[in-house]
Amino acid sequence: MNIFNKVIGLFFLLIFIPQISFALEKNEIQRARVLEIVNEQKTTVFGSNSDFTEQELNIEIISGSEKGKKVIIYNDYINLKKGDKIFIDRHIDTGETFYKILEKDRRLNLFLFVVFFIAMILFFGKKQGLRSLLSLFGSILLIAYILLPLILKGYNPLFVSIGISSLILFFAIYFTHGFKKTSTIAFLGTLIAVCFTSILSYIASITLGFSGFGSEEATFLSLKADSYIDFSGLLLGGIIIGVLGVLDDIAITQVAIVRELYSVGNISKKEIYKKAISVGQEHVGALVNTLALAYTGASLPLLLLLSMSDAPLSVIISQEKFSVEIIRTIVGSVGLVLTVPITTFLAVYFVKKEDKLESVCNHKHFH
Repeated sequence: MNIFNKVIGLFFLLIFIPQISFALEKNEIQRARVLEIVNEQKTTVFGSNSDFTEQELNIEIISGSEKGKKVIIYNDYINLKKGDKIFIDRHIDTGETFYKILEKDRRLNLFLFVVFFIAMILFFGKKQGLRSLLSLFGSILLIAYILLPLILKGYNPLFVSIGISSLILFFAIYFTHGFKKTSTIAFLGTLIAVCFTSILSYIASITLGFSGFGSEEATFLSLKADSYIDFSGLLLGGIIIGVLGVLDDIAITQVAIVRELYSVGNISKKEIYKKAISVGQEHVGALVNTLALAYTGASLPLLLLLSMSDAPLSVIISQEKFSVEIIRTIVGSVGLVLTVPITTFLAVYFVKKEDKLESVCNHKHFH
């Protein structure tokens, strides 16, 4: 899913890209270590029951042009303790130097979690797990080095996302499950479902009048981008990328079900289709719930904020930031439903009994 792929992608980019010190004439981003907490106190936020911690810190700069320098810095952004490493911004204005805490340096802990994730996948998945990691890495490269640059250059985000989605599906299906007929059927079934999902997303965007500016990230991007970006198309592209993983999952499952049913005995194609659809319906029910909960979990702060609003429910659900999440769930769920009959039909039509032998051989070859 889109939230998982994004997080893993950021992990890899954060960890494996060499550390860069961004230095300008008056500004420089540096790393520092907290040597001592000089003073600390809690302050209540005006007009609320919340409080935040104010700290006066003695830090040592450990990178950049001022490496080794010790300074006192004020912090009300994030709670820090002695030994924590942070990123700071040095700014020079009218001959005076100012320092601001940007963020805690979390790379080491992120790296450990990524290593743990990879180890678990390899331990339980063996060679199949390795292939899935390779396909994931390929997807990350496609998003980071093709999808994002093309969108930033002004290309239509929807069309770019559909094209990159096809390549991601290629990596996800063929690298994970092998180059065989059943993989091709799953690939075609998922691709057709993605096309229908894209059309539905476009219709939803037009009829609901989405601008693409329903999030703060989109607003900031519009201010920083050097070229024109179609934000409504960007929204649609995000929806398409977000449902790929689930569509891939259900397509592979349906093809596998048809293949196994063919191996049982003399069953008609009509009967195989009915039995495979029956299993697919159960699978869809579980995945729709998973998809809805995933989007709900990612939007939990937004839901809490809206639940505290004094606006009527009719106004709340009409807000773009809220209605977009509803459309994400609906479009993704419809994509799931479409994938089942499309992929099952292709599998029943193209898979033959002898393909069972092919799957056994491939299984022995990979394992």
